[in-house]
This record gives sequence, structure tokens and C-alpha cells, in this order.
Amino acid sequence: MGTIEINQTPKRVVVLGHGSLDILDELGVKPVGVVKPLLPHFISQYAGNEYETVGSLKEPNFESIYMLKPDIIIAEGRQAAMYKELSQIAPTYLFQIDNKDYWKTTQHHWRVLGDIFDKQDIAESLIKNTDERMQNVHALASKENLRTLAVMNNGNNLAMYGEQSRFSIIFEDFGFKSASAPSTKPTGPHGNLISFEYIAQAKPDAMIILDREQAIGTSNGRAQALFDNALVHSTPAYKHEKVVFMDPAAWYLSAGGYKATHIMIDDVESVL
Repeated sequence: MGTIEINQTPKRVVVLGHGSLDILDELGVKPVGVVKPLLPHFISQYAGNEYETVGSLKEPNFESIYMLKPDIIIAEGRQAAMYKELSQIAPTYLFQIDNKDYWKTTQHHWRVLGDIFDKQDIAESLIKNTDERMQNVHALASKENLRTLAVMNNGNNLAMYGEQSRFSIIFEDFGFKSASAPSTKPTGPHGNLISFEYIAQAKPDAMIILDREQAIGTSNGRAQALFDNALVHSTPAYKHEKVVFMDPAAWYLSAGGYKATHIMIDDVESVL
């Protein structure tokens, strides 16, 4: 999305996503404006009145951003199409995580933000302790060799996600083996629609489940009830208590965040 020129450490920072806000919080950077709708529990302090609200994840309020006179705007993937408009207000950095290469691109963004805000030592320390946990999980998952099904429900619709999807971190970075029923098409970035009969046929050793409705705030805990059925109960994953419901705020809303990434690690560790 082009290069930005920063002549001095930015003081007035507007942040348009939750993952970038999460890592900036760890770096000790306090913004003047943030997106408050669907704010995750682990950065809930930014709901306070001392931080101006600048719209939503999908609809930033350009007027509010302009009025804050930012030195820099940190945008995320959901605002990528608005990059040109945002750049006309202030230098804009696009904090966009590649789901197919989660940890590599996350490290890159942490280092760039460390450079921008003169917090390089903190950024390297955060990368080091996260990488250690990543490697430990990968080693353990590779040893366990659990056939794992990553599933997201949106209402009653179910989709499974494989290596080349929005949840490829489970397989590529964490080292889990993908489970699928015979004659399954490779999953694209948006997954494959499946049924509970499919889940029973796939016989996963572990299941990692995301409730999208909970992530976007339209329901709470529906997935737990939905997956409490005989077909799921027939799987090795259920019988061996290796079913985990992802923290939706971390996985769905805060890609590339520090606390979010550690919560993701916590989630997958719980099935190992």
C-alpha cells in the first residue's frame, strides 16, 4: 500500500483495528482515537472516555479521524480499500495479517511498529517470548499428531477450514494435522460448508471451534449448545475431551495482536 515517511516519533495515533491496538498497548503507545464497537475483553480499557471513538471496524468515521489531527493512522485489513482516503488525512500504516503466514507477517508488523514508535527492544522481547511458545506448541502438536478439525459456525451453518484458510495458523504455525472425511475438496480461504454428519464421518481427534455470531456480537454461547449432539459425541475428539471453543475476540477480531496471539496459543494448548 505504498511507503510512509515518519520524521519523528508519532504522538497522536489513531488506531482502526483491535489487533494493532493490542500490540500498541504492549508497546506502551497510547492512541487518541480507537474503534470501540466489538472491543475485545483484553483491551477493554480503551472503551474509556479518554479515547475518542472513530467509527467501526468496517466503517471508520473520517470526520472524527480528521478532527483528531493524527500524526499517524494505523489501519487494518478491513480498511484496506480505504487506504487512499485515510492517507489524505495522515500517513497511514496498513497492519494487515496474511492468514496463510500468520506468525511471519505478525512478527514483521510488530517490528515495524517498534521502529515507528522507537520501541524496538520491547518489540523484540515480545517476539522472542511468543516465538518460544509457538515452537513449543508446534513440537507438541507434531508429536501428538492429532487429526484436527477447525470449524466455524454462523448460525446453523458450519464450515471447516484447512491449511490454506483463515485459520491456517492451526496447521502451519501450531503444527496440527488437518482432519477431513474421504473425498473432501481442499478448503479455500472461506472454508467448505459441512454438516454434523460430516464431522462424525471425519472422526477428528481434536476439534477447534469458532462461534462467528459470538465474535460479531449477535449471540452468546450458541455454538456450545449447537455442538452438543450425538454426532459430535461420537467423535474421538469429544470422547477424549479435546474439543475447544476459540476465544472469538482473539481469533476473529484481533489478528496480529500480542494478547490475542497468546490467547490463541492457550486455546490450542488446551487440546494437547
